[in-house]
This record gives sequence, C-alpha cells and structure tokens, in this order.
Amino acid sequence: MTQLGLPGPIVACLFDLDGVVTKTAVVHAAAWKETFDAFLRARDGEDFRPFDAAADYAEYVDGRPRADGVRTFLAARGIDLPEGRPDDPPDAATVHGLGNRKNLLLLAKIRTEGVEPYPGTLRYVEAARARGLRTAIVSSSANTLDVLRSIDAEHLFDVRIDGVVAAERRLPGKPRPDTFLAAAADLGVPPGRAAVFEDALAGMDAGRSGHFGYVVGVDRVGHADALYAHGADVVVADLAELGGTE
Repeated sequence: MTQLGLPGPIVACLFDLDGVVTKTAVVHAAAWKETFDAFLRARDGEDFRPFDAAADYAEYVDGRPRADGVRTFLAARGIDLPEGRPDDPPDAATVHGLGNRKNLLLLAKIRTEGVEPYPGTLRYVEAARARGLRTAIVSSSANTLDVLRSIDAEHLFDVRIDGVVAAERRLPGKPRPDTFLAAAADLGVPPGRAAVFEDALAGMDAGRSGHFGYVVGVDRVGHADALYAHGADVVVADLAELGGTE
C-alpha cells in the first residue's frame, strides 16, 4: 500500500461529494424527509408512516439521481406516481415534481445553513494531487459546481461528472457505475487503476460493478458493515485515517 493507503497501481481518485467532501448529506436527508413526509401526510392522513432520515435515506435515495431517489423510495412504499416532466412545478404530484420540491428545500437549507467541507478529505485530496494522482468529483447532485465553489475546492478536481453532466451525456446514475466510468475515462485512466471514495450504499454498488481498483467506504453514520456488504475494500470514518496528510 502507498502512503495514501491505496494499492500501488492506483493513479486516480474519484470522490463523491455529499458525505465525502462536504457535510451536506445530513442536509439532503432533512430535505428528503420534509418532502416525503408532506407528501405522505397529504396522501395517507396523520397516521402516515414518516420517512426515516437515516434508514430510508441510506437505503433508497442516498447517492442516487434525484428522480431515481423518488422512484425507489415510493416503490418501497407501494406508491406509483406519474413521471411528469423535469420542469414540473414543485407542487406537482409527479416524480419530477417531488424531486423539484426536494431541491428547492435543499437550496433553501444550504443558503441558511451554509456548506462545510470535511477538512480530512480536503487534505487527502491535496496530498493525492501532490503525489501526482489525478482527481475527479462524481456526484448525482446538479448543484455540485456551486457547492465546490462555495468551499473554494473547484480547483482540486481535474474532472467533474455531476447531475448536469450526467443528464447531458445521458449517463444512468448510481448504483450503475456509468458516472464513475465516465470520470475515469475523462482522466484517461482505466477503471482498474482508479479508486472510488463513497459514503453511499449505491456508490459502493457502483464501485463494485464498475470493477474499480479500490473502493473506499466513508462511514459518517455508523453503517460500516453495510458499506462492506455493498463492496467496500476498506471503510474509514475520515480519509485522514488512510494516511498521507501529515
């Protein structure tokens, strides 16, 4: 293993955003809960079963493109909504309407609460680049560029594959590996020589199915066993544990 805690053949690092680089996973979970609880209350009355911001978030929406998260969670509850259109208003009872409602809530929370990075991750990214490794940010979020700029981290990544780029290229999101594969291709690196850094179970699945050289699970919420079960080669609470940042 290298000083960065990676196998020797690894020459590129592919980082998820929310929960790995920034402390925004909890903000996403809160926005999803507010969105789904309002929908379920209106549909089922006050006896509705609330969205669990820990278990349901991890299982059904974390790491997935917004519309996929809506579909996956509602399917788990036996609910089928019309797809609608990507520009549906946030009060529309459609998959895209619910997704757009969640995004409005998320942006409002980010404006009021701000965005914080994980310092251990930023130090690790800087250490990787100092050792000549290429870096990419891979996120399902359409707000990735704004978030990176807000923490002055845009320059730390050679390639960005986010919700905007994925839509333009028609790339399916996690748990499919296509966005990570696109990042590796843009860096000019075969998947077997790239490492994936993810906190989401869907991201673990993507790393495993894409046959990447190393998959690092970042456990911020105490679900290390699940990360290993979904394909992590190693699980850390913070990337500083991998070394290379002293």
